[in-house]
Amino acid sequence: MLVAGGLGVSVVLLVTAAIGGLAVVAALGIAGGRFGCGPDGGLGGGGQTVDGVDWTGEQTENAATIVARIVERQLPRRAAVIAVSTAIVESQLRNIAYGDRDSLGLYQQRPSQGWGPPARVLNPVAATDSFLDRLIALPGWASMAPGTAAQAVQRSAFPDRYAPQEGPAAALVEQLWVGEDNPVPLPPGTDSSVATNTQLASTVYACPDSGGAGLRTGGAGVVDATTLPPGFTAPTDPVARTAVGYALAQLGKPYVWGGTGPAGFDCSGLMLASWASAGVALPAGTVSQKHAGTPVRLQDIAPGDLVFIPGSLGTSENPRHNGMYVGHGLIVNAYDTSRGIVLQPLTEWESDITHIRRVHTPAPTNAPAPAAAAAGTTP
Repeated sequence: MLVAGGLGVSVVLLVTAAIGGLAVVAALGIAGGRFGCGPDGGLGGGGQTVDGVDWTGEQTENAATIVARIVERQLPRRAAVIAVSTAIVESQLRNIAYGDRDSLGLYQQRPSQGWGPPARVLNPVAATDSFLDRLIALPGWASMAPGTAAQAVQRSAFPDRYAPQEGPAAALVEQLWVGEDNPVPLPPGTDSSVATNTQLASTVYACPDSGGAGLRTGGAGVVDATTLPPGFTAPTDPVARTAVGYALAQLGKPYVWGGTGPAGFDCSGLMLASWASAGVALPAGTVSQKHAGTPVRLQDIAPGDLVFIPGSLGTSENPRHNGMYVGHGLIVNAYDTSRGIVLQPLTEWESDITHIRRVHTPAPTNAPAPAAAAAGTTP
């Protein structure tokens, strides 16, 4: 059972976001239009102040991801408030790789307590599914007192922390929720964890898709977009090999705005899911991922490094598209809705690169190399 509260912080959550000169350039008309799309947009509209609480772009992106998954599963709005309030308490709506004992991710789920491997609890969509599965299994969960349902799922050592966050959570959900508060129940016997309403869920996201590659070169490519070249070898470092192998196994899948798999991905969602498969936590969204790990020069690039370019709507200061360098002079990325997940030459990106970030320090080069590449590195 999960012992929550491992962050050791007071979650009154008046997180001061560095909104600075954020210009709300497009009022969305979602529940009053308080969300807008500024330079640090993303799924949730970027940094926002909602009912007096400041949220960063990463936090609103995670809130939008949670709400979209609940809409997909045709669960009541109440489930979204409970899930978002729980994530506020447990992680301040951040996908983190630390906590009490082995607690990880948005909900501080513990792999040792049956929540699944790190690859699952560090993927916000999969972690939300795990939370929801346990929530809706509770008899009468939708009518429980504030905080009671969250505590019944989390079994926290600090049960009184959940109820106070229902207000901020409800305000966030108000901006993102679409459709009826209580959707028509699924037919008896339907597995709600796989039954989805993707078309409706896509309208949750507060900003239009700004993740397309938009390369000045036109992205014509000189390699097979979905097939590894002859002689390709996986990284020798086992953690990087896992992340690279996961990313390559997605070649040919569709680009889905807000997607973190397994059916489809957007650019940052592919990076998050790939590194989650290796047990490495990344924040949500290119705006936050460009600060993950440590900077790397182009001449020092290594397999697994994240590579950023402005993309279709970004700038050199605020890149909105990224991919993963996988070695052999190749980048894998969720390019756009017309191409999906593809391989491209690094040379095709070079003139547009704004940042390169290393999110995992490889094992020493004198470590013994594996006998063969990990399974899954060839799609």
